[in-house]
Amino acid sequence: MSETVLSIRNLSISFKTSNGMVNAIRGVDLDLHKGETVAIVGESGSGKSVTVKAIMRILSSNQRINSGSITFNYERDGKRVSQDLLKLSKKEMRNRINGKRIAMVFQDPMTSLNPTMTIGHQIMEGMIIHLKKSRSEAYERALELLTLVGITAPEKRMKCYPHQLSGGMRQRVVIAIMLACNPEVLICDEPTTALDVTIQAKILELIKDIQAKTNISVIYITHDLGVVAKVADYVAVMYAGKIVERGSVNEIFYDPKHPYTWGLLSSMPDIGSENEKLYTIPGSPPNLLNKVVGDAFAPRNVHALNIDFKQEPPMFKVSDTHYAATWLLHDNAPRVEMSDTLRKRIDKVVKEVGSEWMQPHSYK
Repeated sequence: MSETVLSIRNLSISFKTSNGMVNAIRGVDLDLHKGETVAIVGESGSGKSVTVKAIMRILSSNQRINSGSITFNYERDGKRVSQDLLKLSKKEMRNRINGKRIAMVFQDPMTSLNPTMTIGHQIMEGMIIHLKKSRSEAYERALELLTLVGITAPEKRMKCYPHQLSGGMRQRVVIAIMLACNPEVLICDEPTTALDVTIQAKILELIKDIQAKTNISVIYITHDLGVVAKVADYVAVMYAGKIVERGSVNEIFYDPKHPYTWGLLSSMPDIGSENEKLYTIPGSPPNLLNKVVGDAFAPRNVHALNIDFKQEPPMFKVSDTHYAATWLLHDNAPRVEMSDTLRKRIDKVVKEVGSEWMQPHSYK
């Protein structure tokens, strides 16, 4: 396993509202290794975006970090430095980390770009400020970046304003800006949501190509399991502010252990399925204004045990890379398997893609 670049431990975040404190993140642990892509998946409101925005220290006025650490291992002055990002001031984050060493691509490229500034100016700005490049050096590097992200006639595009570009081109420009200072970590918060499906595929391939060339570490936030299958090395499944299962992409897709993960996979549309009815997970996520007792997924879990309503499950080890927080993995629990429908779907996928996909994942 390669070097750990980012390590989140016991992260807890609350929001102050007129109805009380919402415990949005309830003890998240996550590791990101060099050159690796981690995808965080889950329903809307599960805490995916809040978790990664905490890495960048993008906090709203009513948001409070209760506990935890976010340790970033990066290179500074030729040496590897370990820093808890939660202990840095906002000014230190802006000057030393954000954009320079950790960059973030948001959902809507139009809101990420300044409509009053040319594309060239926006790409060059970070290099001039963080890397102390001259305008001519920054200009040449900006042309290289536009070419890297697949934009033709870069000299012409440098003079354009955001509204003169299509949605796909704007997202490519955002990626170019994020790569301008050679960051070690790229966070993609549903970067293809606002784009049509043909452009989505191109953006995903673009990010994969850039990662292969630069060995950058990537965190994907998405609710689209199809995207996860295309880009991820490792997957973390979030529910109600906690990671309930984590493992390699093969383990999560072909050998899931948590009932919530079963539900997510079962609810994916399948063109070749004989069943016309699309599966939905029963019930709704818990109201995090209230204290969660036991397993937060228990009220929606048809396989819930009595202990699920009383005590929160720990992370049970399935393999060296696969863990799941469900009492069904306890030695004394009854044997419960995923539904026949999901099992048949997984078997069908394995048969189509070949048995090599079931081999243990090897990190870069």
